[in-house]
Amino acid sequence: MLTLTEVCEELSVSRSTCYDWRAKRRAPRCIKLPDGDLGIRRSDLDHWLDRREDAAPRGRSRRLSPGPATPSTSGS
Repeated sequence: MLTLTEVCEELSVSRSTCYDWRAKRRAPRCIKLPDGDLGIRRSDLDHWLDRREDAAPRGRSRRLSPGPATPSTSGS
């Protein structure tokens, strides 16, 4: 079980970002621990990261939709 601090360090984000993601239901599944802190299972974090990787576009040159046609300005 990872602590929220460990997850934030691994992802290089602040605790407030993790809480924001959680409020927006974009965070890995969290478990409220008896001491009131949040814990995240390693398997849940890994699964969450895998889903983020699958959803990310591959490469910068890939366009999701074609842009508008640009009229020629060559004067011909």
